[in-house]
Amino acid sequence: MIFVAIFLGSFFHTTFAVAETRARFLLGAKTEGSHQKPQSIGFYSKGCLAGGVELAPNGPTWQAMRLSRGRNWGHPDMIDYIERVSAEVAKKTRWKGLYVGDISQPRGGPMISGHASHQMGLDADIWLLAAKNLNLTVAERESLSSANMRSGDQRSVSKNWTKQHMKVMEIAAKDRAVDRIFVTPPVKIYMCKHARGNRDWLQKIRPFWGHNYHFHVRLKCPKGDRRCETQKPTVSALSKGGDGCDETLNWWVTDALRPAKPDPNAPKPKPRKHPRQFTMADLPNKCAAVLKSK
Repeated sequence: MIFVAIFLGSFFHTTFAVAETRARFLLGAKTEGSHQKPQSIGFYSKGCLAGGVELAPNGPTWQAMRLSRGRNWGHPDMIDYIERVSAEVAKKTRWKGLYVGDISQPRGGPMISGHASHQMGLDADIWLLAAKNLNLTVAERESLSSANMRSGDQRSVSKNWTKQHMKVMEIAAKDRAVDRIFVTPPVKIYMCKHARGNRDWLQKIRPFWGHNYHFHVRLKCPKGDRRCETQKPTVSALSKGGDGCDETLNWWVTDALRPAKPDPNAPKPKPRKHPRQFTMADLPNKCAAVLKSK
C-alpha cells in the first residue's frame, strides 16, 4: 500500500507539473498586460502579446461581452480599430455600435479553452447580434447569445441576416488595418451576389468553418513589429482586383457538406501539436520575457 501511494503521488505530481508547463496555463493565469512596449510576437496561432491593452468593458459605441473570460485585451492597434470601426457603424447603420467577443488574453498566447488563434492581440470576434442596447449588465453579457446567420441546411443565410449586417461587415473590411475577415460561407456567397459598386473590400471576406454567430477580424502586423508574422496572402488575394467571388465558393455549400469518402491511397497527415498543448518552449523566445514581466 505504501508503494502504491508513493507511485500514485509521483504520477499525479509529474502529470500536474507537465500540465503546468503548458503555455495556456502560464500565460492564461496572467490578469494584466506586461509592462513592456506593445508588440505582437510570433504568429496568430503561435505567439504572445507584449504590452497588451484592455478594451474598456463599456464604451460609447461598444460593449465587451463574456467579461469572465478575461479576453478583452489586445494590441493597441486592435483596440483603436474597435473604437474607430464601432463609431463608424453607429454613424452609418441602425446599430448603436458593436458587441465585441474574444480578442486575446492580457499577454496573449494559447487559451485555456477555445481558439487556436487570438494569440497576438490582432484577432477579434465581433458578434452578429445587432447592437441595439449598449447598457447591458455584466450578467446579461454572460447569458445573452448572439444570432445564428446560417440556415438549418447550412446552404444559405438564415432569416436573421439583414442588409445592415452586410453594411457592418463592409465598414469593418474597408479599414486599412484589416488583413482578412472570416465569415460563415453562406454570408460570403450572399455578399458576392448583392455587393454593388467598388467590390475590392470583398477580397478580405473569407469563408471558413464556424463563424455562424460572429465574424472574425484579423489585423495586419503592426508597423515596426518585426517579430510579428503576417499571414500569407491566398491565391485570390494575389490576383489583381480579385474579390474572391468565383465558382470555388460553391464547394462550401455542396461538397463540403457531404461526408468525405476515405481514400486508402491518401498519405497520412503529419501529426501536429495543438496550440493548447504548447509549452513555453514551443512559442517564440521573446514570450518567456512577456510571461516573466511584471
